[in-house]
Formats: sequence, C-alpha cells, structure tokens
Amino acid sequence: MVELIKVLYVDDDPVNLDVFRLQLRGNYDIYTADSGKEGLDILHNQPNIRVIISDMRMPEMDGLQFVREAKRLMPHISCFILTAFDITEEIQEALDNKTICYCFRKPFSRHEINSILEEVKKGKIC
Repeated sequence: MVELIKVLYVDDDPVNLDVFRLQLRGNYDIYTADSGKEGLDILHNQPNIRVIISDMRMPEMDGLQFVREAKRLMPHISCFILTAFDITEEIQEALDNKTICYCFRKPFSRHEINSILEEVKKGKIC
C-alpha cells in the first residue's frame, strides 16, 4: 500500500476547508485547521506532515506568519500560500528566500495542486 503524503491546509473559511478536503481526498492524507494556532497544534501532534498549504489572509495570524512559525518547528516542511489576491511584496520575498515554494491562486485548481505536490513527492520542488 502506498503511503499518502500528509498535507495540512489552513484557512479561516470553513467552506474552503470543506472544498479542499473534498477535492483532494484520496490523493493525500488531509488535515485542516481554521487558524494558524490550530495549525501549529496539529503540527505538534502530527510530526509526519510534509506539506502545508495556507490561506494568506486570516485573522490573528496571516499565512506567512503561520508558515514562519511552522518552519521553526519543522524546518524541512514544504510550505505554500493560497491567496485570492495579487502576489504582494511580502509573498514575493517569501518565494525568493524559499520560505514558501509556490503561491496558489483562489479559486484553486485541483490539477495545479496535484501537479505541484507530485513534484514535492519526487523531491523536485522545495
């Protein structure tokens, strides 16, 4: 049996969490969190998570703040941002310094996410 990549998706919108889970189930072992704090709690309890995909705009802790905290816990985890907005200077800087591997756009494309995560699985993208 092939072990599925463990993916944590963080978004403050419950509808987005449900859509993500439904669209990608079966291909990945999906964990979801509705805040950066909950995401960090999940990482403490699930150390085998390999990929984080986080919404950028969330209250209390935005996506990049969450990713930075997650990388302190798990430096080798592959992190991605998902946003409905243009790539900001802050997101571009995170791409340039490899804090995040890629920036997905909302509404997300299941095929694009699958393609990028296959590259992660092969070790071809951060």
